[in-house]
Amino acid sequence: MAVIHNNMNIPLNPKLFDTDIEQAPIRKGFGEGLLAAAEADPRVVGLCADLIESTQMHLLAKKFPERFVEMGVAEQNLASVASGMAAMGKIPFITSYAMFSPGRNWEQIRTTICYNNRPVIIAGSHAGVSVGPDGGTHQAIEDIALTRVVPNMTVIVPCDAIEAKKATIAAARVGTPVYIRLAREKTPIITTEATPFEIGKAQIVFRPEGDADVGIIATGALVYNAIMAAQELEAEGIKARVMNLATIKPIDRAAVIKLAAETKSIVTVEEHQVMGGMGSAVAEVLAEEHPTKIKFVGVRNLFGQSGTPDELIKHYGLDKDAIMKAVREARG
Repeated sequence: MAVIHNNMNIPLNPKLFDTDIEQAPIRKGFGEGLLAAAEADPRVVGLCADLIESTQMHLLAKKFPERFVEMGVAEQNLASVASGMAAMGKIPFITSYAMFSPGRNWEQIRTTICYNNRPVIIAGSHAGVSVGPDGGTHQAIEDIALTRVVPNMTVIVPCDAIEAKKATIAAARVGTPVYIRLAREKTPIITTEATPFEIGKAQIVFRPEGDADVGIIATGALVYNAIMAAQELEAEGIKARVMNLATIKPIDRAAVIKLAAETKSIVTVEEHQVMGGMGSAVAEVLAEEHPTKIKFVGVRNLFGQSGTPDELIKHYGLDKDAIMKAVREARG
């Protein structure tokens, strides 16, 4: 079994580098976390836009039907009703596909939720091109940009189902608006139940022996690809340290600056448009605090299209090989 390098003694899946690594949809962790949050706090309620099983809200609805509201295909109402419920002391979670919430109802999220600083948690499911055959109309690759620009909003992008469960439980306690971005497909389980999670804190999940030449900052489902790329590059003599940046806002400025200071360059990796996404947030920090050479791995000013998840990840240059290429270029 391969050695899992990290400099914080963070527990990671011991099968991380095995071919039979466990996999689960990240959205499944949200459903489990929502149920746990509802069990712990009677103020937690759920509202859905006619996608109860796809978004995994059915777990809450089955156990607490009196705390669930089916809004139908009416995403603007979904946000506005949740804001009103929050004003009356509830902690509402709202779910739909990310393209429709926060996509279709962005103005209601901005004005009724964030402007009033209401504790509504928006769970955007089926984000990224890995949605696959649903095509470009359903592939949200602009949602990080949409949400992180709004005042009072926290933005979280879990790397696996276990982290998604922890993030969901934590979001219920924040007391202000939160956006959680969720992927549809099964993805490898990177973390464990013992892996710490804290909103606003990044973690180093791969560290080669000795000093690193490049820092890779990845988020969401592509953290796994970043780790695999770093492991393969180490065999070439190229040493890359990998950070899981699960919270895009508030960004862990200290961790980002530290990684840039300890390496010669940075590569950001996300299943999102390069413009306005996680990489832009990292660049904003470094431009102010520690100017650093940056290469961006992400979708470059294109819409999604139909295809299998693996085909689309490769087509848009988000796979392991694309990350390795970016690291080589950043190092050079």
